[in-house]
Amino acid sequence: MNTEKKQTSISELGEFGLIDRLTKEIRLKNDTTVKGIGDDAAILDYGNNQIVVSTDLLTEGIHFNLMYVPLRHLGYKAVIVNLSDICAMNAIPKQIVVSVAVSGKFSVEAMEELYSGIHQACEKYGVDLIGGDTTSSLTGLTISITVLGEVEKGNAVMRSGAKPNDLLCVTGDLGGAYMGLQLLERENEVYKVNPNMQPQLVGYDYILQRQLRPEARIDIVSAFNKLGIKPTSMIDISDGLSSEIHHLCKNSNVGCNLHEEKIVLDFQTKKMAEELNINPLVAALNGGEDYELLFTISIADYDKIKNDPDFTIIGHMTEAAEGVNLITTGGSSIPLVAQGWNHGK
Repeated sequence: MNTEKKQTSISELGEFGLIDRLTKEIRLKNDTTVKGIGDDAAILDYGNNQIVVSTDLLTEGIHFNLMYVPLRHLGYKAVIVNLSDICAMNAIPKQIVVSVAVSGKFSVEAMEELYSGIHQACEKYGVDLIGGDTTSSLTGLTISITVLGEVEKGNAVMRSGAKPNDLLCVTGDLGGAYMGLQLLERENEVYKVNPNMQPQLVGYDYILQRQLRPEARIDIVSAFNKLGIKPTSMIDISDGLSSEIHHLCKNSNVGCNLHEEKIVLDFQTKKMAEELNINPLVAALNGGEDYELLFTISIADYDKIKNDPDFTIIGHMTEAAEGVNLITTGGSSIPLVAQGWNHGK
């Protein structure tokens, strides 16, 4: 008995039929969304607050490999990487616009899998999907998402506000997403040689989740508000800690001392790094895709975060002339080189 579900070609439905099918379950959650999908444009009403906008493009073969990335997880992650940018502005994401270019190898059911992940992320983070576009592609799948967020006037945080002596802080742990990717790449290479081999993934669920299904730190934006903290600068960690520190320093015209022993690494990250003979510090500094928040605060706010498990102080900002340096566990100071993750490699 054949239990496989029938696969529907996208041409059977046409563009508008596909849009109707993918968006039929959408229910608007935000008062700021006056009109969503179904007209020539969405209508938003933000009153006295400021709107922040970010967009991101994910391309098959460059940013993701469908040999080991489930479409549902891909849809979820595609939303998260955009929400993270809004969080890095100290803002709350409210709406997204999703555009997809898709080749004939994808069925309607495959697209539904992709959009189920998009919907899951929207539901979890209280975000409205308010429009987008679909088109054909000759080379696979490309996803473009634009996100709109809301922040009170005067509360937005940019990369340019750090001052010498500010504390450099980070949320969560680092390097896990990169090590999860290395594990998936390794098992994919094994599969190419022997498709009958079972992937060796047991015991690494955390780093796999960090790579395949990351989360955006909206909770941190809320925590700042409750603690009465406004960071002096902030950025999300998409390209690796070293690159993001350099971005903050360049935009704020300051230097930095980063302390190696303060960088938080999960046990699975360290274990996988050891297994693959990779220095876990390299994974944290250069790996990327952790989507944690890197930010600076005034020393005056130290007492507000010193006992909070969500935050780790990993260094401090200096005068620009002192440069950007890594203080090793042994106490040496060496220039911190920005070698962030390049999605095109």
